Parts: sequence; C-alpha cells; structure tokens
Amino acid sequence: MQHLTLTPIGVIHTPYKEKYHAPRQPGVDKETVIGTIELFAHKNFEQALEDLSGFEYIWILSWFHENVDWRPKVLPPRGGRTKRGVFATRSPHRPNPVGLSLCKLLEVKGRFLRVENPDLLDGTPILDIKPYIPYAESYPDAEIGWLEGIEKSDEAPFAIQISELAKEQADWLIREHDIHLLDRASTILSFDPFPHSYRRIMPYEKGGYVIALKSWRIMYDVHEKIVSIKKILSGYPSEVIALLDPSREPLHDQQAHVQFHSKWMNMKNEQ
Repeated sequence: MQHLTLTPIGVIHTPYKEKYHAPRQPGVDKETVIGTIELFAHKNFEQALEDLSGFEYIWILSWFHENVDWRPKVLPPRGGRTKRGVFATRSPHRPNPVGLSLCKLLEVKGRFLRVENPDLLDGTPILDIKPYIPYAESYPDAEIGWLEGIEKSDEAPFAIQISELAKEQADWLIREHDIHLLDRASTILSFDPFPHSYRRIMPYEKGGYVIALKSWRIMYDVHEKIVSIKKILSGYPSEVIALLDPSREPLHDQQAHVQFHSKWMNMKNEQ
C-alpha cells in the first residue's frame, strides 16, 4: 500500500496534560475551556488564515500523538458493555490516529487561533483547519446507529454523589498540583460503575469499588442508581513512597503522591 506523509501545521495548547483529563467530545466539560492553536512560523500561515474569522465554528483535524496502537473493537463510554467497531465510534484508537473536533472559533490573530472547549491534549499536532458550514454539514435528523437506543432509553444514568472528604482531596489536588480527577471519574461511573478490566474498575478490598485513573484510585459505593464517591487514594503503597529519591521522579505525579501520602494517607483516610 502507498504510504502518505503528513506534516503538522502547528500544535494546540490546552489545560489537558494527561489523557484522562481531556473530555471525550468538545464541549462536554462543565466549565468553559479555552485552547490556542499555534501555527508554525515562516510557513505563510498568516495568509492562509485570512477570511476565517467570519466563521463561528471550525473543524480541527489533529493527530493523536500519544496513541501507539489501534483496536478493531472498542468500548465507548456510553456503550454499556458492548464493544463496537472502531469505525462506528469516535475512539482515538484508530489505524490512523486522526482526530476531528468541532470547536467555536473565538479569535484569529496572526498565526494563532483561540477556540472554545477543545477536546485535545496539550501539544497535540494539528494537521488542518476547515470552516464549519451548517447548510452542508448539519443533519440533525440523521440516524445515529447504535447510539439511537441509548438516546431514546428511558433508563437514567447513575447519579453521582461526592463525599466532603473526596471534594476536599480533589480541590487540594487541583490547587496544589493541577490534577483533575473527579470530572473524568464521574463521567465514566455515571454510565457504568461496575467492575470491568477495560475501564480499570475493580472491587475494593475494604468494600465497594475502586476505579484507577493513571496512578490514582477513587473509591466508591453503588446503591441502586446512585454512585457515592468516598475518597481518593494514591495508587502507590506507603512503603514505595518512603523509599523514593526526592531528587529523581521515576513515578507518575511523584511529588503529588508524596505530598498526598503525607496529608491524606492516614487513619482519617483509611476509615
């Protein structure tokens, strides 16, 4: 087969540093997030952007640069426990990891574009930008395949309740280390909170369940249609933290884990 060579035209800057930070689709986060697309210098891209500022929305074609493999079948967050063909989903695990995002265009200034609610990791390579044209690209009554049953289902998603301890821990992680956990966990658990290896959900040894997000753990209970998030835990045991060399950072979020253990991994947190 013929090989194609793609050259990025720039990168996007967003608050999302880790995969679990980024939303699954543009605009699904509760808070408005602003991203900046920086096109590369000395490529005449300033001229290429002329006349774009009159469009309210743009398509952003990107490259999922942190994905190293693809999966023919994936488990979408809203798909229950049924795996779907990757081409019937928006999963980033594709043979060619090309992303397609529709974002509101706020400003064009030189070779920089400010966009609202991107769903891309910070530093994601940008391949192309195209204007969104409603009369050609908007079909609100189009059939949506396997999502049809989910959209029409009378079954409500699981409600999420968060304990004061979990809120305090989450606020501390955001304030001290810019680590955001609860929004992502709440999104996953509101659709399916029960053990599943694909989503790294397992029974918790002290009762309830635990979901793993990278090196962090979130412990919760489920009662009927309510998920009660109890607390956040470090994914590293105390003996590992005690042996760490403070001058080196071999662990994910090492400094955050060290401080978290000192502040939270005590009797209060283990009750």
